[in-house]
Amino acid sequence: MAGTLQFDLVSPERRLASMAAVEVQIPGAEGDLTAMEGHAPVLVGLRPGILRASGAQGASAYVVTGGFAEISAAGVSVLAELAVPLAEATAEMVDKLLAEATKAPTDAASKDAADKTVADLTALKAALAAH
Repeated sequence: MAGTLQFDLVSPERRLASMAAVEVQIPGAEGDLTAMEGHAPVLVGLRPGILRASGAQGASAYVVTGGFAEISAAGVSVLAELAVPLAEATAEMVDKLLAEATKAPTDAASKDAADKTVADLTALKAALAAH
């Protein structure tokens, strides 16, 4: 069996997870990645998506909308702007986030970032519908 690493997930409201995990799948701002024991140290920005962790006690999944993940050889610490267990996430929650993201940005750089967020949230909504 593969080795484990410590996985911690916190949001401003609460600690959602603290467990030994075999792997953690992270929706990174620059692309998805999987962290496992021995991973090179890296700091990763999060995009809206589903974060998954699996270990001896089974798999768990969470909806995250931003923040960052600090990955090291021994652990993954995720500090999320918003995080909820996948089972608690609703399409209405994502619709509210989409409404906020589509408010008119004032410059081209902000518009590009808003467009990416809208695309990520739309993909998240589709993933929720599939569950």
